[in-house]
Amino acid sequence: MQHAKRVFTNTGFLYVKMLITMIISLFSVRLVLNSLGAVDYGIFNLVAGVIAMLSFLNSAMSISTQRYLSYYMGAGDNQKLKSLFGSSVLLHLVIGLVIVLSLELGGIFLFHGVLNIPINRIAAAKIVFHFMVISTFFTVNAVPFDAAINAHENMLFDALSGIFESLMKLGIAVWVVYTKVDNLILYGLLIAMLTILVRFIKSIYCFRKYEECRVPSTKDINIVLLKELFAFAGWNLYGSFCYLISSQGLAILLNLSFSVLVNAAYGIANQVNAQLSAFSSNMMRALNPQIVKSEGSGDRERMLRLAMLGCKLSFFLLAFFAIPFIIEMPLILKIWLKTVPENSVIFCRLILSLSLVQQLTAGLMVAINSVGKVKVYQIVMGSLLILNLPLAYCLIKLGFPPYSVLISAFFIEFIALCSRIWLTHKIAGLNITGFIFKILFRSIISSVLATLFACIPILLLDDSIPRAALVILISIISLSFFGILIAFTSVEKKRISELFFTFVLKFRNQII
Repeated sequence: MQHAKRVFTNTGFLYVKMLITMIISLFSVRLVLNSLGAVDYGIFNLVAGVIAMLSFLNSAMSISTQRYLSYYMGAGDNQKLKSLFGSSVLLHLVIGLVIVLSLELGGIFLFHGVLNIPINRIAAAKIVFHFMVISTFFTVNAVPFDAAINAHENMLFDALSGIFESLMKLGIAVWVVYTKVDNLILYGLLIAMLTILVRFIKSIYCFRKYEECRVPSTKDINIVLLKELFAFAGWNLYGSFCYLISSQGLAILLNLSFSVLVNAAYGIANQVNAQLSAFSSNMMRALNPQIVKSEGSGDRERMLRLAMLGCKLSFFLLAFFAIPFIIEMPLILKIWLKTVPENSVIFCRLILSLSLVQQLTAGLMVAINSVGKVKVYQIVMGSLLILNLPLAYCLIKLGFPPYSVLISAFFIEFIALCSRIWLTHKIAGLNITGFIFKILFRSIISSVLATLFACIPILLLDDSIPRAALVILISIISLSFFGILIAFTSVEKKRISELFFTFVLKFRNQII
């Protein structure tokens, strides 16, 4: 029960952070879009996409480092913890240098015939690219420290640092609005400086707070552990690479086939998805260490139980907000952005729908990582996901509209979902029949019924803010009702209720 209380407390901290940062971020995006204009905003998102695609090592290493830290915490091996952290710091320093070199060499070709950028903005785009390369180096080297914060389940500090970063981004957005220099260059510079500042703050905090994070020496470098970490990360690296090719690669494909205006719409859709997905991803961030620690302590049954519960909760936490947003997306974007780039509505609807499907197996990904047997999983899943790019290319060449690339992604994700369930069964012993009926069937039926009820105001009322408010209210009430009635078992409802009231009581006592 103590572990469950910690999960709920950490989830609460992350949700407070998320609500604050979401409001700030959405307002900041509006300011930046109006200040930069659709073309420059599209260029920034295009360059950011290229950076993300070429720095996929960061994601793979973050998952791997956090997994090993949590695993050895669960096993109670403090010496391995210190050796792992020291080895990880050295590894990420090397990786950071390799990424910088790769990005700078790749940039020579990207801006000469690859990216479709207006001629008069190429010089500014190059400068922004260099700023982001520098910030990427510091981001990569901060991975061991981020992993340590998550492994120690210190979500309070994570929430405070996230709120600070969002407030600074709002300040940057306001600064850009009132400046008279090149807004795109200034925005890129300030975002890079902020990234470096936040990474330094987290690193200093970990040095002072955690024993294993003290300045490592050569004796802390464990070659055997380093090889094990790199081997595990290598397969996660392949999976991350394939995922980024299938997602960020679409940004380049859309740019080459259409224009930066389509990239602006795609960037807005990703912003909306990122903000709403935070409701589910924050819960999984609080739950992930417990899943891995359960495996580290030898409790496979608890690990699978937490992973399955994570799948269901992730789906519903996203559905609470995604369903009404999908229904009322035109009005929401109009209120938010004033000037809505073409294709933004359909992009947002499709990306949110795709995210809902992905959340149905979110916990299974963590379960397989906790077991450590990721080779077959990453080969199968990565190979499936990367098929999205050639399929999208064929659709565009056949004359289909830009949003068709996301429709093809649905087909790929359905196959990936089925494969993920089967692989978790083979690797971790998941009961397939139980998962289908307890998670998939119950979750899908509940969300479909809730969506039908939420669409009723669309048939009766004209497009307006009161109608949108009514849609949101009906969606939340109906999803809660059908979730309680169909999705969650009596045991799950009792446990969630107990944890919720425990968290509320604890939070109230701290405030008083």
